[in-house]
Amino acid sequence: MTFLDSEHREIITKAVCGNGNAHTNDSHSVLPYNQPTSILGCWVINHRYEAMKKDANSVEIHGSFDMNIWYSYHDNTKTEVVNETVSYCDNISLSTMDHKRMDDDYDIIAKVTQQPNCLECKIVEDGDEIVVDIERGFTVQIIGETKIVVKVDPYGNQTENGIWSFTVTDNMDAAGTKLERKSNKE
Repeated sequence: MTFLDSEHREIITKAVCGNGNAHTNDSHSVLPYNQPTSILGCWVINHRYEAMKKDANSVEIHGSFDMNIWYSYHDNTKTEVVNETVSYCDNISLSTMDHKRMDDDYDIIAKVTQQPNCLECKIVEDGDEIVVDIERGFTVQIIGETKIVVKVDPYGNQTENGIWSFTVTDNMDAAGTKLERKSNKE
């Protein structure tokens, strides 16, 4: 029996070998130039991030975003916007991981499931500092080479002249069963 006569074959392919996700809530303090009276708005913009493998079971996301806080001061007679760039590092544990990868050459795909967003922006009790609560979320996938085993048809699904005998029409479902049309009047 030769290799080609075997009922099973091993195929080396790239596949998702691990994945995980995380949702993070954290707080950031900002010291404005003037003592704030009230918060008029808070925007989170310019989100940037990069993913890298930390160890065998986790991925690190290093990123940053800008917070723009619009506030009033001098008893609500003047307004100002304070800008703050925030850096963060999120550690995402992999919930599933195939440790039978072929090698350590892999790709990491990180997708944002929740862009950094302001949940709450408030002035602390002494009135000199603003605290911003931020949420964000990620999902990550590790893509690597792995080996799969498939069963081989020993006869090669041969047909006459190499032409398949299946006909596909608009009134057949995916299994090739003829679909009947029913009238709405019934």
